[in-house]
Amino acid sequence: MVLETVIAVAALITGIALMTYSSDKAVEHSVKIASALRISPLVIGLVLVSIGTDLPEIVNSIISCAIGHADIELGDSLGSVLTQITLVIGLLPFVVGKFNVKRKEVLVIGAFEVVGLVLAVSIAEKGYFTRMNALFLMACWPVFILLTRSITAKGAEEKEHEIAYSNETRVHHFRDWMIAILGFMGVAVGAYAVVQSVIKLSAVFQISEYFISFFVVAIGTSLPELVVDLMALRKKQYELAIGDAIGSCLVDATVSVGIGQLFFPQAVSGELALVTGLYAIFGSIVVIFTLALRKKADRKAGALFILIYLLSYMLLRV
Repeated sequence: MVLETVIAVAALITGIALMTYSSDKAVEHSVKIASALRISPLVIGLVLVSIGTDLPEIVNSIISCAIGHADIELGDSLGSVLTQITLVIGLLPFVVGKFNVKRKEVLVIGAFEVVGLVLAVSIAEKGYFTRMNALFLMACWPVFILLTRSITAKGAEEKEHEIAYSNETRVHHFRDWMIAILGFMGVAVGAYAVVQSVIKLSAVFQISEYFISFFVVAIGTSLPELVVDLMALRKKQYELAIGDAIGSCLVDATVSVGIGQLFFPQAVSGELALVTGLYAIFGSIVVIFTLALRKKADRKAGALFILIYLLSYMLLRV
C-alpha cells in the first residue's frame, strides 16, 4: 500500500513536471514562429499561447475520457479556470511588481470567459455530456475569439508584412517546428502519467477523482500559464500576458471541458461540478471587475485573488 502510494505520487509529480517543461518548450517555439509572421501580441496571447499553455488540460481531457474517468478531466478543467484566474494572476504582482491592463480588453475577454464557464457548468451539472453539447461548447471558443478580436481591434487595418525567407531562416523555423512537436508529444506522455496516478491516489485515499483533479492536478497543469505570463511581463508584453491569463481560462471552460467528451461522452459528477463551477464563476467575476475598475494588477489585488483561491478549499466539505 505504501509503495503503491509512493509510486503514484512520484508518477503524479513526474507527469506534471514533464507536462510543464514540454508545454513551455512547445509554447516558446510556437510563439517564435508566430512572431516571425508578425502576429499581434494580443492575438498570440489569446489564441496561440493560451492553447499552448492549456495543452496539459486538453490532452488530459482526451486521455481521461478515453479510459472512462471523465471526472478527472472535468475537475482539472474547471479547477484550472479557478487556479489561473485567481492564484496565477494573484501571484504575478508579487513576482514582477505592478503592471497595467487595458479595461476594454479585460472586460471583453473576461465576459466571454464567464459565459463559457456558465455554459460548461450548466451542461456538466446535469451529470452527463452528449457529443452535441460537447461540440457546441468547443464551437463557442472560435466564435468568442473572433468576437473578441473584432471588438478589441483598434480600427486601423494591420499592414501585411512580406517576409523574406533565407536558408538560415528556414533552418531556424524547421528547428522551432520540431521542438514544438516534440513538446506536444511530451505533454501527452505526462498527461497519461498524471491520469493514472490520480486513479491510484483516489483509490488509496478514498477521495473523489474530481476533487484531486480540481485542487491538485489543476495547480500542476496551470504552471505553464504562470511561467509564460511571468516571462511575458518581464519583457513588458502586457497584452500577451493578460491575453494568455484570461484566454487560457476561456480555453479550459470550452475546449478542455468539451474535447474529451466529444470523442468519449460519458457521465460526470454533476453536483460537484455545479458547486465548484459556481465558485469558479464567482472568482472570475471578482478578478475581472477588480482588474477592469483599477486598470492595474498590484499586490493589493493579488492578495485578494489569492485569498479567493484559498477559500475554495472550504468546498472540500461538500
